[in-house]
Formats: sequence, C-alpha cells, structure tokens
Amino acid sequence: MQLFGSQPIISAIARIICQDRNVAKMGEKLEPPTPRSSRVRRWLAHLWREWTVESFRPIAPAFAKPNPAEWSDERVTVAWLGHATVLINFFGIKILTDPVLFPRIGIRIPFLFTIGPKRLTAPALSVSELPKIDIVLLSHAHFDHFDIRTLHRLSRRRSPRRPEADLDASTKIITAPRTRDLLRWTKLRDITELRWGEQKSITTSAGEINIVAFRVKHWGARMQRDDYRGYNGYLLERNGRRIIFGGDTAMTDDFQQLRSYGSIDLAIMSIGCYNPWIRTHCNPEQAVQMANDAGAQFIMPVHHQTFRLSFEPFREPIERFEAALRDQPDRIALREIGETFVLPL
Repeated sequence: MQLFGSQPIISAIARIICQDRNVAKMGEKLEPPTPRSSRVRRWLAHLWREWTVESFRPIAPAFAKPNPAEWSDERVTVAWLGHATVLINFFGIKILTDPVLFPRIGIRIPFLFTIGPKRLTAPALSVSELPKIDIVLLSHAHFDHFDIRTLHRLSRRRSPRRPEADLDASTKIITAPRTRDLLRWTKLRDITELRWGEQKSITTSAGEINIVAFRVKHWGARMQRDDYRGYNGYLLERNGRRIIFGGDTAMTDDFQQLRSYGSIDLAIMSIGCYNPWIRTHCNPEQAVQMANDAGAQFIMPVHHQTFRLSFEPFREPIERFEAALRDQPDRIALREIGETFVLPL
C-alpha cells in the first residue's frame, strides 16, 4: 500500500508511530522496521483506519478537570492531563511534562491536517487553561511526547485577560541530548539538554529546584534517520521531596540507582503501549517493579487511555496496574485522566 505514492512517508510513519526498535546504547546504529514486515503492514492498516473512519469518531471527555488556580504553593500537587502530560506544582514551581494537547499526533501537513493517531480521550486542560509554566520537561523526541504544535502554541499564547498565563522568556526547557533543533520554530529559547547523570539547578521566582537526567531503556529517533537523538528520565528534587518522571522505558535495573539520591516520594510511570512493543515499553507490573526499585512511596500511572498506539485493550493497563498493587492500593496516586494528587506532608 502506498500513501500518497510515497514510500518514505510510509516507512517514516511505521517507524515513528509503532516504535518497534531494538534497544541499544545511545549512538549505536539500529535497523528500523520496514513497510514489508507483517507487523508494520498491520500498523499501516490501523493508521489508514485512523485517517478515515476514526476521523469521525468523537473524542471522549477527560474523567475530571483539574483546577490549578486552587492549588497551594505550599504543597506538591500533580494532575494527569493525558498520555505522558503531567502538570506539577512543586512547592510553587509549575512544571509540565511532555506536553501533547492537540487531537492528533504524528506528521503535520502545514495548515492542513496531522497524519497519525487521534486521541481517545481529550486532555484534561487545554493550552489556554494552563497556569504560567516555569519548566517544561521533554523526555524524548517521539511524536507522542514531543509535540511541536503544542509547544508552538505554548510559546505564543497571549491573553489580555490572563497575561500571567503567558509562557515567556523565563520558562526553562529541559530536554534530551540533540533535540534542541526541534524547537527552532517556537519562541522557546532557554533550552538545556541533559545527558544521563547530568543535573541542573534552576532558580525561579518561587525558589530553586534540582533536575537530574537518568538512563532509561528506550530510543530517541523522531524520523527515519535521526538515531542520534537522546532519551531521558528525570528526577526532580526540591525542599527535600523527590519526584521521578520516567518518560518511556522498557524494563531496566537503572531505577535502582536512583535510591542514592534519597527517598522518592512519587514515581510517574508509563504503563501502556507494551503489546507488542515490550522491548521499548514496560508493562504495568514492570512499571511497579521499577518504581519499587527506586524506592518510590507513591506511583502515578500514565501513558494509557489517550492514544491507540498498541494492541492491548483500552482498560487493560490500569486494571493490571491496580492488580499489581492490590495489597497496597494506597500507593496509587491516581487512576484516570484529569485526576489530581496531593502529596501528603
């Protein structure tokens, strides 16, 4: 099957969306899937359905709607906006992870449409409803985590009624190695790329926060031949409290090393997209295991119920996650898109 007569577009989409790669150390050359493989052909059939039949499917509303204006700057408050997008108020510092807030992800045809999966569930907040963001964390360059359209809108939003909501020159971007170039069409200019083990202290009007990049088991290419791009997890530390944002990862023992930084209060872990992409995405039980390896007290499951990027049923990831913690249900920070969690003092 040829899409618009373009073999390169098919190959790129197969590689970008299905994320079927052998995992290796950053910088090693890996072979991408080809349009001839049965798995990729199945994905292309799925994508074709996304572009046709699914175009008319309504997007379900989020389970709940956070109200960041009511959050206390004296606490740590976290809300899941959908997929890997999480809004964090870390004692007054506002952090947004992997912002993806439009109806589709994938390859954008300028001024026309986006070729790629459509959301199953709407984001809990729109770009205009976000508070002023101090820090944006970008784990890697995949389209479902690094959405140029959302970042472009964030960097240009203006509201005479809410000028404090503008994302201005004071906003810091923390991203993976060799991804800075993707932001050139936005107004975001305060950009820091962190390699594994590197850290950066950021001072905002609300105070200081320390961010450490750590290794995960994934891959970072965005298009067909940019294997050089990096991929990170992040550890956030402020006022003696610590949060892990795992980004995307398959099962790895790297989380054990995070214990050296001290007790982890909350681990934000991806739990979906594992069937059949288990080599690059952990399943719910493995997410719990890695959070346990890090010594996390609470676990927040993300990366499910938002896009159809794999073959497991819609509710399976969260049901398996709850089953894995059936003896410790109080450790589950939240379950549904739009819910808010306040870290106990």
